[in-house]
Amino acid sequence: MEHLIDELIKLAFAEDIGDGDHTTLCCIPSDAMGRSRLLIKEEGILAGVEMAKRIFHTFDPGLRVTVYLHDGEAVKKGDVAFLVEGKVQALLQTERLVLNVMQRMSGIATATHRYVKALEGTKTRVLDTRKTTPGMRMIEKEAVRIGGGMNHRIGLFDMILLKDNHVDFAGGIAQAITRAKSYLKENGMNLKIEIEVRNFRELEEALDTGGIDRIMLDNFTVEETREAVRRINGRYETESSGGITFDTLRPYAEAGVDYISIGALTHSVKSLDMSLKRY
Repeated sequence: MEHLIDELIKLAFAEDIGDGDHTTLCCIPSDAMGRSRLLIKEEGILAGVEMAKRIFHTFDPGLRVTVYLHDGEAVKKGDVAFLVEGKVQALLQTERLVLNVMQRMSGIATATHRYVKALEGTKTRVLDTRKTTPGMRMIEKEAVRIGGGMNHRIGLFDMILLKDNHVDFAGGIAQAITRAKSYLKENGMNLKIEIEVRNFRELEEALDTGGIDRIMLDNFTVEETREAVRRINGRYETESSGGITFDTLRPYAEAGVDYISIGALTHSVKSLDMSLKRY
């Protein structure tokens, strides 16, 4: 999947620079040299340093980056994450892309870390979802990992997740699971199967059908979740999803689920404030 990141960087430069950064080209000599520093402006978890290095070196292999703080480290206002030196034209043309990526990734890592800390002392792990920015999924999911969370799946290709629409179009829980197992066998594939259930009737049908790896409890209350976990009794992994907020996170974990998936980690996160300025 590394090629997707390379394509993202190329596309980002294409949309930002176009036929040339005429602002920089008109006032900065091509041989001018300088340096900039990445300054942290609020407390959080740093993410995107390795991506920043990749962006710099893609644009100009001659740019030199001295890293002081690494991905996953806690940062505060006034910290300097790295220093980058080289041609001023290159520094100015890479500035906005580096900031966009690092602020977004650090915001996601910071939010994820907050959720992870809230679950300390339980067995429950925080999962992300596919509710990501188109084209930026790989780096957003990397930010979740940096923040201490786990990736649910990368896309539609690396796991079978039979959600409500799949179940309804297939004609029911049993039909969806049976077809999924047949599909994997016929194609010689080894993918995990997860089934989403919306009520106890669907849960019992999933348990009766079997042949799955994980059961997603969609929009169950905490009390219903506790009862569902009791009925599943460790036969399959369990995941809570739907309408779970930071304030209700801990009770769901204490109900005994293995995972809680949080779309808000990537679809509505606040970026971490930072700047990249001449130094």
